Amino acid sequence: MPSPVAESILVSVVSSPFRVRRPLRGPVRAVAETGWVLLAGLGVWAVVGSLGVLPRPYLQLPALAVAGCLFPLRRRCPVPVLLVLAALTGVASCVGPVSAATAYTVARRTVRARTRARLLGAAAALLVVCATLCAPWLGPGPLPYGPALGLVLTPTAVLVPGLVGTSYGQQRRLVRALRERGDAAERARRLADSEARTHERSRIAAEMHDLLGHRLSLISLHAGGLELALERADPELREEAVLVRRTTRDALRELRQALGVLGPLGRDTGPDALTDATGTRADIEALVAGSRDGGIAVRLDWTGPDLDARPAGVRRAVHRVVRESLTNVHRYAGAAHVAVTVAHDEETVRVTVRNGAPPAASAPARALGTGRGLTGLRERVELLGGTFAAAPLPSGGFRVEAVLPAEPGEAPAPRREEVPGAGDGVPAEPPPAERGTAQALTLALGLAGLSVLTALGTLFVYATAPHRDAGPRPLPRVGMTYGDVMGSGVSDNAAVRAAATGREPPRPPGTAGCVYPFNGATESRPGSLTIARYCFDAAQRLVAIDRFTVPSVRDATPWEIP
Repeated sequence: MPSPVAESILVSVVSSPFRVRRPLRGPVRAVAETGWVLLAGLGVWAVVGSLGVLPRPYLQLPALAVAGCLFPLRRRCPVPVLLVLAALTGVASCVGPVSAATAYTVARRTVRARTRARLLGAAAALLVVCATLCAPWLGPGPLPYGPALGLVLTPTAVLVPGLVGTSYGQQRRLVRALRERGDAAERARRLADSEARTHERSRIAAEMHDLLGHRLSLISLHAGGLELALERADPELREEAVLVRRTTRDALRELRQALGVLGPLGRDTGPDALTDATGTRADIEALVAGSRDGGIAVRLDWTGPDLDARPAGVRRAVHRVVRESLTNVHRYAGAAHVAVTVAHDEETVRVTVRNGAPPAASAPARALGTGRGLTGLRERVELLGGTFAAAPLPSGGFRVEAVLPAEPGEAPAPRREEVPGAGDGVPAEPPPAERGTAQALTLALGLAGLSVLTALGTLFVYATAPHRDAGPRPLPRVGMTYGDVMGSGVSDNAAVRAAATGREPPRPPGTAGCVYPFNGATESRPGSLTIARYCFDAAQRLVAIDRFTVPSVRDATPWEIP
């Protein structure tokens, strides 16, 4: 059973009848595609027209030009473009390759099976109807041959490319859904691993806090007792005890702050526990207000929206950069002016803390740091994928700047050959260039094959249909020329001429010659032969058609011989 995430992906895939993967294409590619289909249509027109079966071949070129203008609109207006091209295919068979490419594209992009079936069925029916209506004028001629031409063109122009487009589109959508399902499973696994690491870090932090915190608390307690005991006995040693107690207290506080990094948000320990408000504008304003209360002139400049919608790691890093920078100002430049700047946009969060040179040399800090503050900030920022810079200024001040990604956890996981634990393995997608070349070659070969089938089907229907000049030849009549009479099937026969020699009636006046066809000689009764004679004048005009009877000679049959 698919997971809920995969089910939501599949539902989103079939939520609309037409799924547009790329709404806009480059003009160069659109011109190339249109040129290829028009070239295929011209090839069909040239092959069929060269054999002389088309009654009006040049009347089909305007239909092909209209189809070329409509073809680039097949993605924006798929239904009307396909129907119009199907109608034009019934009128001119050379539009068949253009209709085939359009049917393939529309079927590939149509998601709902019922919508796709209705659209292809309507296009096929419209093609047959138009071929039937146009048969007497632009088609093969007789009305029954119009539906035959439409039924021959329908598979090559609509049905076969529509089925291929349907199969290809479903395959693409299925592979995409499987990849998204695998990516969702991978993200879920990463989230589970991250949660497990968070819990483990929280457990380690709790154990370290319990063990080291308890020991440091005991050291601080004993140091306090020793301070009281040495207050009168040895004041010099009492100062050492005070230093031990303060150092232990600072170490305990820093330990709690460091362990807060291991624990999840809201579970940090110590007086500076991190909450859901950590790193927000209100939190930074509170830090600035606390520094002002401590006697430092601090100015806050916030640009962009609040950080309450950003991940906890980003907000925690912003809080730590501002707090650590202000703490260093308290220690080393308490009388300097400080400017805190936070710039937040859709991609990054930039935090800058800049202080000027103090007007006078500050007193030595009572508790010097360990020197790991800025190093810890750098590590924290770089773990989130950001950049960190801290350096003194030429004017004598100091500048700390951190640039953090707004969504460090949203980087896409690297694609693998097969996602383990995600069900069926999905092969890695080939490079776009290789995939585009293979697809273009396959479609070009398919279009060429459909064009050949369209031309052969058109030739078959036109060849079997009777020609417009078919029928019985006209009979010779007086006044026809010699060539017309010969074209009607009349030709001179030497045997018939020999039978008529000496027995024919006188020729008409002005006769220059006569023709005695074989098909005009018939035996009307036994012993007599009827002969037709066609006489022409000097201008090769038929002047008379005579029929007369001459005796015929017949050999006796074998059984009549004595």
